[in-house]
Amino acid sequence: MSRYPPILGGIVRIPRPDPPSRGVLMCGFYGSIGSNPTVCHEVYEALVCLQHRGQDSAGIVSYDDRFHLKKGNGLVRDIFRAKNIERLTGTWSIGQVRYPTFGGSSNEDAQPFQVHYPYGIAMAHNGNVTNAVELTDWLKSEKRTILNSSCDVELILATFAAELGALGGVDPDPETTFEAIENVLRRVKGAYSVISLVARLGMVAFRDPHGIRPLLMGSRIAKDGSESWACASENIALEILGYGNIKNIGPGEAVIFRPDHPPLRRTLFAHEHNPCIFEHVYFARPDSIIDDVSVYQARRNFGIQLAKKWRQSGLSADVVIPVPDSSCTSASTMARELGIEYREGLVKNRYIGRTFIMPGQSERTSSVRRKLNAIQSEFAGKDVLLVDDSIVRGNTSKQIVELARAAGAKKVYFASCSPPVNHTCVYGVDMSTRAELIARDRNHDEIAKKLGADAVIYQEISDLRLSIKNSGSNLHYCAACFDGQYPTEDVTSETLSEIEQARLQHQELQSSIEEDTVGEPG
Repeated sequence: MSRYPPILGGIVRIPRPDPPSRGVLMCGFYGSIGSNPTVCHEVYEALVCLQHRGQDSAGIVSYDDRFHLKKGNGLVRDIFRAKNIERLTGTWSIGQVRYPTFGGSSNEDAQPFQVHYPYGIAMAHNGNVTNAVELTDWLKSEKRTILNSSCDVELILATFAAELGALGGVDPDPETTFEAIENVLRRVKGAYSVISLVARLGMVAFRDPHGIRPLLMGSRIAKDGSESWACASENIALEILGYGNIKNIGPGEAVIFRPDHPPLRRTLFAHEHNPCIFEHVYFARPDSIIDDVSVYQARRNFGIQLAKKWRQSGLSADVVIPVPDSSCTSASTMARELGIEYREGLVKNRYIGRTFIMPGQSERTSSVRRKLNAIQSEFAGKDVLLVDDSIVRGNTSKQIVELARAAGAKKVYFASCSPPVNHTCVYGVDMSTRAELIARDRNHDEIAKKLGADAVIYQEISDLRLSIKNSGSNLHYCAACFDGQYPTEDVTSETLSEIEQARLQHQELQSSIEEDTVGEPG
């Protein structure tokens, strides 16, 4: 049953905290429409495949003339059981995994979201809205809609519902839906890929005008000849479920999938394509292809370029050891280029979540020791070159250096496959406040001292871009977290200051909540 109350007197009354404490998300989603009566099982499998993109909460909604929703906090396998999956009946379904940063992590913030007006709409997304305050005020004053969560998808959903309601007739149709989506693309700023179910119409997917967050589609023919279509954040989720003809949905493009009809595709409002470069650095699975670039090949190229930087440093090492898992491809390539032994000297407990995408600083810090253990024989008496995909806050890196020292390493060098993170991300990557970034106002020697390493080396931004180019792409990737160049025109120094202040206020609130709950029973 939906948590949304009935619409009374023309106003959607949904109490919520005041803005701007919206949630920044890195998420993964999947949706399918066709004739499969157990499509929810397919969505479940896809979400397990995409679990690396978010481990805080998950949800699935299905449709069979009405919506059926199940969502909660935790991993996919912990939320869904046979009994509640069987209740998700229908041949249309979407699902999502997420993690929050300064947004909430309650069940209320788990996706998908749904509204009953107009027609009935369910929605999930990946990304972050940068003009949240402006949209919230517009929805409240012009559309009499008050929001209830700290999750950006509610903003996009409410905007889409308002636009569709103003344009649509008795039943939804493709033309008015495209027009409503175009209005959303023009009104909503930031980075977002969206997947939605519209009752009595079908499945709808669209991508922000800069195409910052990934979005793909594919098709599959069943044994009986019926065709299904699916959308996902990464192609690997489509491939493992037997989908082919996989294509990117472009910047500012919308696709409408209807039962027994070919998909309708239309580019509505597009700018230069600026996909997020951090997808290749960290988030995506190595076997994925993001915007026609192999993540595996890109990471190999990161290793080639980083080897050149190491040679220029004049330093020497006995062994190259990756910080598992996202740096393994780059580290092994780097070791081969340098002619240095490659050893997997850090063992990962795969049942502990990815520390970078854990919602709280204390969770990140406490989890590193539980997550990684050093094989002493690979460190003892050696000059060790540790390779990681990035150094953001430095919490994980510092503890890994301590592990290496405790295992007997003579010297510990730390290499980052990406440049120094000097700026916060406002497009959906958890980099919170500038004050937390270890590279802010520090040179490399100061960073090494802070980490406890003998030296640190970073990839140059030009080499990072060259690595992507050498992987087959001429796109100008968003690398704002490294170079401060934000592709959306609404992000100004004033905007960044407002976002920074909002995040600091939220951190203070969260700290006070944690202090108040210490010692409580249960």
